[in-house]
Amino acid sequence: MIFFAMKKVKTAVVGASGYTGQELLRILLRHPGVELVCATSRQYAGQKLSDVFPRFQHVPGADLRFTDSDVEAIAATGAEAAFLALPHGVSVTYGRGLVEAGVRVVDLSADFRLNDPAVYEEFYGKPHPDVELMQEAPYGMPEWHREEIEKARIVGSPGCYPTSIILPLVPLLKAGLVLPEDIVVNSGSGVSGAGRRADVSLLYCECNESMRAYGVPRHRHLSEIEQELSAAAGTKVTITFTPHLMPVNTGILTTTVARLKPGTTVEEITACMEAAYTNAPFVRLQGANKPTDTKNVTRTNFVDIGWAIDARTNRVVLMSAEDNVIKGAGGQGVHAFNIMFGFDETEGLWII
Repeated sequence: MIFFAMKKVKTAVVGASGYTGQELLRILLRHPGVELVCATSRQYAGQKLSDVFPRFQHVPGADLRFTDSDVEAIAATGAEAAFLALPHGVSVTYGRGLVEAGVRVVDLSADFRLNDPAVYEEFYGKPHPDVELMQEAPYGMPEWHREEIEKARIVGSPGCYPTSIILPLVPLLKAGLVLPEDIVVNSGSGVSGAGRRADVSLLYCECNESMRAYGVPRHRHLSEIEQELSAAAGTKVTITFTPHLMPVNTGILTTTVARLKPGTTVEEITACMEAAYTNAPFVRLQGANKPTDTKNVTRTNFVDIGWAIDARTNRVVLMSAEDNVIKGAGGQGVHAFNIMFGFDETEGLWII
């Protein structure tokens, strides 16, 4: 019997020391199609991955040493792919240099998610430094942009809140089952969503046994959420979105309320969701009148979606849960990577 080895894609993770970077490393170190050739961190340059993250001790490939961030040095490793796990406004300084060096890029910041430079400037407070590349990058949600992702040089991978909001709403907006106005969304996120940084508001005693709203009234993620919802509806969609900080490490729970087209039944909602996601491996439809629970999705690349109709108000209540640093960040980026390089889209992501 002859066994054929899976091709290995030489891969870099730029900004590998944060929560998302750590999850990316965890997934990529066990991905059979990845040869990890570069992991960057200014703070930990020179140290082994396994020294900084002891959970990787004795894992093949974890003796790789962190290096400083430099486009030429990253390209010199022979990297064919690069994940940018960097803050907003920083990723863009790497994008152009890497793609021109022949490296295909999955950006996990917001720098390449939008297609309208005016919207970017409105929400991020400054002009985009590379509008041409921003408009070239597809929105990296595999469930809805697979063909564009497959041929892209650079992908803007969606944020955590947007994923939990867009996936439940897009099928219903496309089908005209919900009205595009008066959509209200409330989400709660684990503290890891704020990143791995020192901040008094994120200390244990500030977060434990407490919840609070933040980013009110206009969280930056509204820009990409409304972009994708408007494209689905074929008209401008403006929503009310309030994020909350939950006293958990990871997880997002989102409740979306939207007005139904008069006469819409729960059976129509169910049929619409099933038609949209039957072949989507990481979307798990819980069904009608079944709330979702973060404990069932944390440490996985799944998003769970449930729904219920409030007949008194003629509204649908959409419920979704995901892990904010996996399905909402690193795992979703690897899903796009798999599509870009011709792997099975689930490769390396069956983590439960």
